[in-house]
Amino acid sequence: MIRYKRMTIDGVSVFYREAGDPTCPTIVLLHGFPSSSHMYRDLISLLAKDFHVIAPDYPGYGNSSMPLVTEFSYTFHHLSLIVEKLLHQLGVMRYILYLQDYGGPIGFRIAVRNPHKIQGLIIQNAVAHEEGLGKPFDIFKALWADRNSKTEAAFLELLTLDFTRTQYVTGVCNPFAISPDSYSMDQFFLDRPDNNQIQLELAYDYRKNVEQYPRWQHYLRTFQPPILITWGKNDFIFTLQGAYAFTREVPSTETHFLCGGHFVLEEKAIKIATLIRHFGRRVGLIYG
Repeated sequence: MIRYKRMTIDGVSVFYREAGDPTCPTIVLLHGFPSSSHMYRDLISLLAKDFHVIAPDYPGYGNSSMPLVTEFSYTFHHLSLIVEKLLHQLGVMRYILYLQDYGGPIGFRIAVRNPHKIQGLIIQNAVAHEEGLGKPFDIFKALWADRNSKTEAAFLELLTLDFTRTQYVTGVCNPFAISPDSYSMDQFFLDRPDNNQIQLELAYDYRKNVEQYPRWQHYLRTFQPPILITWGKNDFIFTLQGAYAFTREVPSTETHFLCGGHFVLEEKAIKIATLIRHFGRRVGLIYG
């Protein structure tokens, strides 16, 4: 049974989904843009028998509070602190991080600050190397180089239903597996008044993630966390080179390229859950 909960962190109501026995190993599912913990709705149930699963919505996303940009600092650093405080208040001391898209820079910040709490990383189309940034990041890079009305307007085109749907359907191998509820749900939250300003702030702040890549790579080389990659091989947002790059830092990385796109979980949830269970056995977290 999935439990739907809230916790107030620094005055912000943070929504999260929880399932499984808290005495089991914990997996923290960190969602991407423009999604929420809703993207893990199928995976949570599939993992709950073997794992304690926590999937939060970041402030400004999903069912968490959406303070204005004048009331809350929308940076990846700040979002990572919110997630970290949530885990602390839940009494979760060690965990596997599942990283997808924006969940990558949030999760890597948590891992760098807490290397001895990390029992493993599961990476689904998230990067820590500049060669992993695909064509859509040209729009981000223009914004970073010169934030003005023109570059902001170009980014705001990425918040439309057309682009949200494109992220879900491009590169899919089974189009009939992609529920329109997925991108419709994302768009509902994107279309809230003032949410475009939140997305602009995070898009501009993303440049600091790229600056942090060498630090994250150093963390990976130093601590050699177990890594499982479950990658939608037809992703147009993050490149295959970004997936391969992790093996430079952690040669033992287990990599699976799955037929699908950026949100490959939409059509491969059962396969990914099976790979995660095998991964849990391999690193000695679950048995049987």
